[in-house]
Amino acid sequence: MGQAIAAVLENGAHEHAGGVDAGDDLSALAAAAQSLVDFSSPAALEANCTAAAKAGVPLLIGTTGLEQVHHAIIDEAAKSIPVLQTGNTSLGVNLLCHLAHRAAETLGEDWDIEILEMHHRAKVDAPSGTALLLGMAAAEGRGIKLSDHSERGRDGITGAREEGAIGFASLRGGTVAGDHSVILAGEEERITLSHSAENRAIFARGAVKAASWLIGREPGRYTMNDVLGL
Repeated sequence: MGQAIAAVLENGAHEHAGGVDAGDDLSALAAAAQSLVDFSSPAALEANCTAAAKAGVPLLIGTTGLEQVHHAIIDEAAKSIPVLQTGNTSLGVNLLCHLAHRAAETLGEDWDIEILEMHHRAKVDAPSGTALLLGMAAAEGRGIKLSDHSERGRDGITGAREEGAIGFASLRGGTVAGDHSVILAGEEERITLSHSAENRAIFARGAVKAASWLIGREPGRYTMNDVLGL
């Protein structure tokens, strides 16, 4: 992702495009930047949040696999700087989340929801951050908590599907950049909302757009929906 974002900046794809070369000095990078983008790892999140807050620059976090402790760190940083944390920076994926929310809200619990995702063989977390983003959107549409209605890793004799559950299935293989589908299955009919990422450049372009949008915003937590005006 770092290479993809660097390529977008080099191509001057946005009015705020432009890179900063500060080597490995995180503090120097933060001080020289208009906005920071973090696609590193959960272990690096605290240092990145601290550097951004100290320098007073906006921070976009696209790192997945975050836990509650990481969100607490983000909440703290958002008290002094604008922070946008998302499981996916693709503009198309975030529109898909919006559609999933609307579909779940409109169709109700008579329709079962399943989320299917596939990524490259090297991806280490499952379900993907994007799949969870879609699940949360669908859960919010129904006015429920995803953590209370999530079904994962079905194997063996599992019994009937729980009413109102949101199911997840993860596939891994090859060099797939990211495929996601939200399947809403009703009585004798089915709706599938899908998005396919052909290249990581889509995430880079979305990240640059969002990071640029953050510049000049008030401190707080933001989402891609804010960037898209949804």
